[in-house]
Amino acid sequence: MVDGCILIVDANEGPMPQTRFVLKKALEKELCPIVVVNKIDRPQATPHISLDKVLDLFLELGASDNQCDFPYLFASGLAGYAKENLDDEAKDMQPLFKAITRYVPPPLGNPEKPLQLQVTTLDYSEYLGRIVIGRISNGTISAGQQAALINEKGDIIKAKVTKLMGFEGLQRVEMESASAGLIVAVSGFANANIGETIACPNQPQALPLIKVDEPTLQMTFSVNDSPFAGREGKFVTSRQIRDRLFRELETNVALRVEDANSPDKFLVSGRGELHLGILIETMRREGYEFQVSQPQVIYREVNGQSCEPYELLVLDMPEDSVGSCIERLGQRKAEMQNMHISANGRAQLEFVIPARGLIGFRGDFIRMSRGEGIMNHSFLDYRQLIGNIEARNKGVLVAFEEGISTFYALKNAEDRGVFFIKPGIKVYKGMIVGEHNRPQDLDLNVCKTKQLTNHRSATGDELVQLQSPIEMNLERALEYIGPDELVEITPESIRLRKIAKKFAKR
Repeated sequence: MVDGCILIVDANEGPMPQTRFVLKKALEKELCPIVVVNKIDRPQATPHISLDKVLDLFLELGASDNQCDFPYLFASGLAGYAKENLDDEAKDMQPLFKAITRYVPPPLGNPEKPLQLQVTTLDYSEYLGRIVIGRISNGTISAGQQAALINEKGDIIKAKVTKLMGFEGLQRVEMESASAGLIVAVSGFANANIGETIACPNQPQALPLIKVDEPTLQMTFSVNDSPFAGREGKFVTSRQIRDRLFRELETNVALRVEDANSPDKFLVSGRGELHLGILIETMRREGYEFQVSQPQVIYREVNGQSCEPYELLVLDMPEDSVGSCIERLGQRKAEMQNMHISANGRAQLEFVIPARGLIGFRGDFIRMSRGEGIMNHSFLDYRQLIGNIEARNKGVLVAFEEGISTFYALKNAEDRGVFFIKPGIKVYKGMIVGEHNRPQDLDLNVCKTKQLTNHRSATGDELVQLQSPIEMNLERALEYIGPDELVEITPESIRLRKIAKKFAKR
């Protein structure tokens, strides 16, 4: 929808790992970015070094000669000024506004030609249904007019523009008509998807389709069937969960939802753990209660060979964490492509890694970099299936009876591993309460109480402390669980459990 863009870079740190993905997309669209080196008022700022790093990144991403000859400015967003040269006097942002008008070309559309509007974004309203958002490439569109939707198969579906809205700041405003170059929101096309064209019904001409990245990970969403089911959630039935998932498809174009072989299970596919994690957290906050399985990669056949998705992984971390990260990623079948160590003691590493090798790595990376690392990854392509990847090498501690966890039981079992719960937490049979020190699972009674007697213990007055438990938030839980485990999601709690557990009589 844009004719130009601005790349903002920190004057001290230079381009960050996450800059690579968005800049690559902009260069692929043949845009010529205006580079703004921000935070030049900081004492440790090195604006010209940061600018050289930006040029290196442009060359690395295959920018054309015209794109490499980018305009640049120096600015301070905090102080509110921009300037073309460091030695210039600056009072306001006028140089930036002038650069936009000078280097960003005006829209190329012709309002006299037949209507062409490409769907770029989707929205949904309970009153209007699906709303499509895009820029008018050619022609004019008016509220109430007849138009034609050209779908990805080339079929032409005629419909009426029921409502036309434009944008003023961050607000949508109703419009009677709009012409080429404007970005508008249109309702009346219930089956429109990303990349399709809304055209003149008398002379329908499609624009080139936009390709949306396909999902790479899949999870099973199902009705919560644990002993605590229905206690904390507002929406708990399969019908309510199914309706919510299919409603998400109205706006989330990268998501796929299918009915599984059971009426209370649904296969949900997305672009990664973060994509699916955002959906889960949103549903949880809305009052939904359900359970999800371990994320699984989506395999494909390419030229008769079984292939799996690969990702480009970029890590930014302290230099002393490099060795442990390379070792751990080697175990996950990653290949290092590039490594750069800067003068400030930080290192940037690039890897190509199978998507399943990334499952569970984020938690390890945070620990290895002591919380100082930055991790970014994006889908690369499908490649031939690689060998087995080492999964979690430790078992779990599983509660074998329902009750309330006690300090006494947790303290006595401290030498068996680390816990995910504190004393006073309700547990049930089959619930995962911690990580075992050994590879196999271990069943524990975490509700055991101390037998009281009338004898005073010699150490009774000593202060006994329990080691801090590992807090299992949603992101960590999704990374941690194994193939035979589930994450129970409720508005109040996140619990880990075994899918089915049979316990011997004790």
